[in-house]
Amino acid sequence: MADAPPWPWVVALALALEAALGYPAWLLRLAPHPVAWPAALIEILELGWNRPAFGDQGRRFLGVAVMVIVAGLAIGLGLVLHRALAGHWLGVLAIALIATVGLAQRSLHQHVAAVLTALRADDIPTARVALAMIVGRDTERLGAHEIAAAALESLAESFNDGVVAPAFWLLVGGLPGLFAYKAVNTADSLIGHREPRWRMFGWAAARADDVMNLVPARIAGPLIALAAGRGWAIMFRDARLHASPNAGWPEAAMAGGLAVRVGGEARYEGVTKLGAALGDGPAPTTLDLERGLSLYRRACVLLWMILLMIGLIARLAR
Repeated sequence: MADAPPWPWVVALALALEAALGYPAWLLRLAPHPVAWPAALIEILELGWNRPAFGDQGRRFLGVAVMVIVAGLAIGLGLVLHRALAGHWLGVLAIALIATVGLAQRSLHQHVAAVLTALRADDIPTARVALAMIVGRDTERLGAHEIAAAALESLAESFNDGVVAPAFWLLVGGLPGLFAYKAVNTADSLIGHREPRWRMFGWAAARADDVMNLVPARIAGPLIALAAGRGWAIMFRDARLHASPNAGWPEAAMAGGLAVRVGGEARYEGVTKLGAALGDGPAPTTLDLERGLSLYRRACVLLWMILLMIGLIARLAR
């Protein structure tokens, strides 16, 4: 790629393009978001293969097969596109544009901003509906503080899942790496659950997602703390308390950066689950959610700047 820019600059360009453009509404009317394609395949395979008649071990094996098929197809498509386009400026620009479909800076900001707008208007029913678009928990009974806390948790976790992790895998693996991550992350969101129906069939999806987020989550947390100028102690202390091996890093950093408390009790499909509380502060308010969105934007910009610096170092080292 002698005629192409340093690869970290391409990743930074993809992030900037996605932040500016997102997935335009006019394009969505013409074609579903590309993430819908592996999702549809996973749902078809789950319907046919996740049957009690196959037994626990059989369902686990078939769940592994689903991941091999879905991730394999994603990697294959990524390889074809990457090899066809990489090596010159115009092709690299096309790669950056294609890569925007695997990033979610803009859509995440829009979804959380919708929750914030409703809370500012003291419209709790609308805030609950907006929150339900980004969380898996029950939202019907949540008050303003609980809505703000849940939105901040989702914002922090999705900063990793929708921004840092896909950017990381794009950086280290090009389009094949990005597409593989999105396939695994989509599978985890659909079948990587602990409920009896998915526990065995979704085992491979959940474990693969944990592995692929291991490094990115430990980048996302420090980025939030760095953007906040504080929260390091809370992050290192509380990250391990989270049920997820990865989500605790950005969530604890967000709690520490805003000096609030998130986590704790939540209801899923009518069942109350008690999670660990992260942070030492009070329950978040609407103002804290606004501050959280601002912190999220700064963390995104920091990620861009780091990529540009890495690219500059790579260019000077040539």
